[in-house]
Amino acid sequence: MRVLLDTHAFLWWVENDPRLSGAAGKAIEEATEGLLSIVSCWELAIKVSLGKLVLSKPIERLAEVLGASEFRLLPIDLDDAARVVTLPFHHRDPFDRMLVAQALNEELAIVSGDPIFRKYGVKRIW
Repeated sequence: MRVLLDTHAFLWWVENDPRLSGAAGKAIEEATEGLLSIVSCWELAIKVSLGKLVLSKPIERLAEVLGASEFRLLPIDLDDAARVVTLPFHHRDPFDRMLVAQALNEELAIVSGDPIFRKYGVKRIW
């Protein structure tokens, strides 16, 4: 199964944080492909710049962390942006709405502790 990690799930995975559920960890380990959206990188950068998040490694080393974790970056394309337009407003967070669009377009399960994703018909693993 191909999985798209929500931002918090990615952070908790790479930092071996106990807040990551057992089912989420197992899904990541067994995934045929682990993906991190570029929108999550953008979200991390914004939160770091606002002082709302402190990372264990500088954000400039995110590519190194991705490589070590064998995750692939998922770019945003115009189909993803267009899909956001059609989504109902179950969730107002623009980062999460893009993750939903990408998951629907790419037929990906989302690894996330946020149950709102199910309202969009996306398979959520937690």
